[in-house]
Amino acid sequence: MLATFIQEVQEVEPVSEEKTLSLLDLLLSGGTGGTIIIGILFILLFTAIYIYFERFFAIKAASKTDKDFMNQIKDSVSSGNIEAAKIRCAKENSPVARLTERGISHIGRPLDDINTAIENAGRLEVYKLEKNVSVLATIAGAGPMLGFLGTVIGMVVAFHELASSSGQAEMGSLAEGIYTAMTTTVAGLIVGIIAYIGYNHLVVRTDKVVHQMEATAVDFLDLLNEPSKK
Repeated sequence: MLATFIQEVQEVEPVSEEKTLSLLDLLLSGGTGGTIIIGILFILLFTAIYIYFERFFAIKAASKTDKDFMNQIKDSVSSGNIEAAKIRCAKENSPVARLTERGISHIGRPLDDINTAIENAGRLEVYKLEKNVSVLATIAGAGPMLGFLGTVIGMVVAFHELASSSGQAEMGSLAEGIYTAMTTTVAGLIVGIIAYIGYNHLVVRTDKVVHQMEATAVDFLDLLNEPSKK
């Protein structure tokens, strides 16, 4: 009898089904405004990743220089073989080599003119290295702000639903709207963090190349000063 009673209670008692929601459903269930903002954030994320890897490989290639490069330049310039030095710079094809080639092409002019020419060439090389890097900084700041905007929009919609129902809105629908709106903040923070880390990493690597160019410029000017010291 007891077993039959328990079986009947189990049959009558409704089985509660656990509500599951996939990440894609969560991202796309935030209404038109939330979906648009999520789409914009995905575009920003793709742009940030593309710029990072494109600049990373470009800066990595620019930092590669033959260790004996300056020694070969010194030997050619000291022996008066300027054309050989220019040819060596052309083969290197790096910011350091282009700065050195600019200085070599001005040999015979006052040192101030040579220094100015190298500085101008250096600014151009730095500009090339930093191409589109500022876009990463913009994405790092705009991503979280867009995410927060989506959250605010979601909260406004949720409270509008509450006001329209005279305070009788279902808590389930309100909670779903709120956590769906919060996903835009999460997505915005993820985009911002990735862009911020990528930007700072590129800045560090660019600074290393800039220091390398500065050291090469100093070595080259010292080379030109050597005959006057004798």
